[in-house]
Amino acid sequence: MTPRMSFPAHVRALLILALPLIGSHVAQVILHVTNTVMLGWYSVEALAGGVLGASTFFIMFLLGAGFAAAVMPLAAEALGRGDETQVRRATRMGMWLSIGFSVLIYPVFWFSYEILMLLGQKHEVAQNAQAFMRVTGLGMAPALLVMVMKSFLAAQGRAQIVLWVTVAAAFVNAGLNWLFIFGNYGLPELGIQGAALSSVTVQSLSFLAIALWAGFHSKIRHFKLFQRFWRADPGALSQVFRLGWPIGFTSLMEGGLFNAAALMMGWIGTVELAAHGIALEITSLTFMIHVGLANAATVRVGLAQGAGDARALRDGAWTALAVSQSIGLFIIAAFLIFPELLIGLFLDEANPRAAEIIAYGSVLLMMSALFQVADAAQAVSLGLLRGIQDTRVPMYIAAITYWGIGIPASYLLAFKAGLGGPGIWLGLVIGLSLTAVCLIWRFRKSAPRP
Repeated sequence: MTPRMSFPAHVRALLILALPLIGSHVAQVILHVTNTVMLGWYSVEALAGGVLGASTFFIMFLLGAGFAAAVMPLAAEALGRGDETQVRRATRMGMWLSIGFSVLIYPVFWFSYEILMLLGQKHEVAQNAQAFMRVTGLGMAPALLVMVMKSFLAAQGRAQIVLWVTVAAAFVNAGLNWLFIFGNYGLPELGIQGAALSSVTVQSLSFLAIALWAGFHSKIRHFKLFQRFWRADPGALSQVFRLGWPIGFTSLMEGGLFNAAALMMGWIGTVELAAHGIALEITSLTFMIHVGLANAATVRVGLAQGAGDARALRDGAWTALAVSQSIGLFIIAAFLIFPELLIGLFLDEANPRAAEIIAYGSVLLMMSALFQVADAAQAVSLGLLRGIQDTRVPMYIAAITYWGIGIPASYLLAFKAGLGGPGIWLGLVIGLSLTAVCLIWRFRKSAPRP
């Protein structure tokens, strides 16, 4: 019988795995934060269109990333029982599904103007968003393939390369934005399309770098990940699809909660939408800490399940929740104490509308402090459930709490109760809190008992 690990040992094991994942997620968000900051320096109109375009891209990305996310628990469980062949099979088919999704979803980006106008957005904002999305949609495939490689490497505890590549990508993206958005060094001034072009370039280079490392590094090249890549594997394809599509739809419903908030904020005004975008970027940046912990929890639970160690599975799960909640308390303090400072980092003080955006965004950021604990709990709980390959019921829970309760609450509080933007964010608090409670209950019920 395997000796029971102490709580500090579980914390150490969790953080060793989680820290590079957190770093890579944070660096990935910094790519989008950089776009937001530099578009804010360019013009408020470009910022509003970029916020809407980026949020719509992210929604589609979340849906497609379900297949990449499915690779992580499948690979971890296979490693837990010593089956390296299954790791390769799941990873390859995760890449197949990601590429197929990217092709099928591109028309949404091409015809985004018509879609956004039907959703009630202003002509200029929708036009700018489409200019952004038609270019950035080309980066969907490499972005999803990076996520598949991250799952493959995380299951083995080798996510450090993803961290370093993503950090380097953040710096490259900033430099390309400076060239493409503003037309420096004699290049054409592309504005919002320049930000999109930078993102596509960086996503493509990132996948190339990680794929080369995974394919040729001496410690993992024995997986032969890309050998006869074109060969179909119906069994593994079906397994990844069955586990991945509920993950994608769960993420879509969570992301849809925030995208609906952006759409409703667009009904209020351009300044309010810009402020919402900045506050959401900051919130997303801190949320990546919990996503990294959730990924680590998925791997640790998957390994324990593959090894048949129910005690380690449950102990590791509660450790992940405890660590995530502790970090959430520090984030709450920062949002309540420094809201104006944090919002102001995204704007040029010379912008005549900067003061309005800072004032409005500070209120929204303080509202986001209300859902930090709930957001952390639901993120890690989803990671735990994915580790035991329970994805269908969490999808149903998300449908009810996000779309059945959260979005209607945001609309009613904002437009019927007259709370405006803060009412939209209060609806987010309600939806996320209910989700966290339901997901923790589901894990307690479903996880194997010692």
